Amino acid sequence: MSYHNPVLLAESVRQLVTNPSGSYIDVTFGGGGHSRKILENLSQEGRLLAFDQDPDASNNAIDDERFQFVPSNFRHLKKFAQYYKFCPADGILADLGVSSYQFDTAERGFSHRFDGDLDMRMNKQKGVSAREIINGYAPEKLASIFYSYGELPNGKQLARQIVSEREKAAINTTGQLVAAVTPMLPKGKENKVLSQLFQAIRIEVNDEMTVLQEMLSQTIDCLKPGGRLVVIAYHSLEDRLVKNFMRSGKFEGEAEKDFFGNLLTPFTLVTRKAIVPDENEIALNPRARSAKLRVAEKK
Repeated sequence: MSYHNPVLLAESVRQLVTNPSGSYIDVTFGGGGHSRKILENLSQEGRLLAFDQDPDASNNAIDDERFQFVPSNFRHLKKFAQYYKFCPADGILADLGVSSYQFDTAERGFSHRFDGDLDMRMNKQKGVSAREIINGYAPEKLASIFYSYGELPNGKQLARQIVSEREKAAINTTGQLVAAVTPMLPKGKENKVLSQLFQAIRIEVNDEMTVLQEMLSQTIDCLKPGGRLVVIAYHSLEDRLVKNFMRSGKFEGEAEKDFFGNLLTPFTLVTRKAIVPDENEIALNPRARSAKLRVAEKK
């Protein structure tokens, strides 16, 4: 099963693995690319715990006595890290977003490039599908999702258009959704707006912003002092949460300060600015273009 070329593979693992005999956690296993690279950098005493809620990902589990796979959403990080005695860990890696495999599987409904079932659930056994959201949400709620999660200024118009079309017939496939909103797409920016629209719906389907905050909050308890948090984000909403959390230990507002004006933060930034792929990697893997890697170390 082909997932994708892991983005910033060498750099992310170099930043993560500071102790080859340590315990590490990959919360976004996917095709196992990052996990395999981590294992290559560990000694026989090193260990790796990996999470993925997508049932398809379990087919990529690695046959290595140092490796443990957890078929679960990473919002349950602390519970399973404690259960498998990975708490506290030497490092936690998160490669956020959707894999190329998921994008390219038409029936998953993640991409506007293929006609398939309007689903978008990371775990198809759980939750509300994109079809239910598109056909069931009130226009105000749809507009809010498009504006907040897709950063689409014309969210209201898109929502009204979808509601108008669904009153004629249910919108059950990605192709039907694309056809429904086509009259509202600005010329020359059709693909960009569709990508933003599909991103917004996917985030709502999988509650991605809430889940990300839950996971990041748990890393404070799951990392040992000096342990590293390494996160690759692909859109500004994710990256903003990660950046704020690493800088202040909070998702909004300023970090608290002690009596002497020193920041009371759980992390020290290892990289002041995000690390981004070079031109060669982007040429080989165009989906790396938007990736931003951030690294922090627990105090």
